[in-house]
Amino acid sequence: MSSAQIADRPDVNEMVVIHRAFRREFRAIPALIRDITPGDTARSAIVADHASQMLVFLDVHHRGEDELLWPVLLERVDLHADLVRRIAAQHEVVAALITKANQQLPEWTAEPSRIAGESLANVIDDLAQALFAHLDEEERQILPLIEEHLSVEEWSRLGAHGRSQVTSPKQQMQVFGAILEETTPDERARMFAPMPPQAREAWNTQGQPAYDAYIVAVRQSG
Repeated sequence: MSSAQIADRPDVNEMVVIHRAFRREFRAIPALIRDITPGDTARSAIVADHASQMLVFLDVHHRGEDELLWPVLLERVDLHADLVRRIAAQHEVVAALITKANQQLPEWTAEPSRIAGESLANVIDDLAQALFAHLDEEERQILPLIEEHLSVEEWSRLGAHGRSQVTSPKQQMQVFGAILEETTPDERARMFAPMPPQAREAWNTQGQPAYDAYIVAVRQSG
């Protein structure tokens, strides 16, 4: 395959990088919740803010797929339509658990008891279980279909949708930092490639240090 042909295909590894952040954060959050000393509202506020932002990030990511990915695939993959519908429907299970977690977060944040914390952590454990199974199947079954059936421009709309929904500087720091955290040098370069030089410089001098301090505070023990 020529380099021109490769360039004409969507870079689906972008989704793998985002999924890596989801797996890491939703694996870690229940333990962070369970580790909090009952009554420590300063600590629960930090963890709740992080959990809330990751839930928003996940919801935005899935809504972008619902609006911009599944309809396009279903127009073009007659032989795989049932597969696409089944994997798309998995979003409904995840969305219900996002809603349940968001319903429990305020009460636990205000009064982080063992009972409330265990209940919230269990919901996020359930979310993680459903989400990880979905991500595994999406990477295995859907990403090859995206490479074959979507144009680069169509694929780019997903990223543009996500960026349009994450608008505050704080949200941008939390989400972009989470995405970049476990990237390889090549993946990181590809994530930075579409950004103007001023934005790359701002991230390196301001965004990255802010994320590093933020995530250390989130993951501290206690």
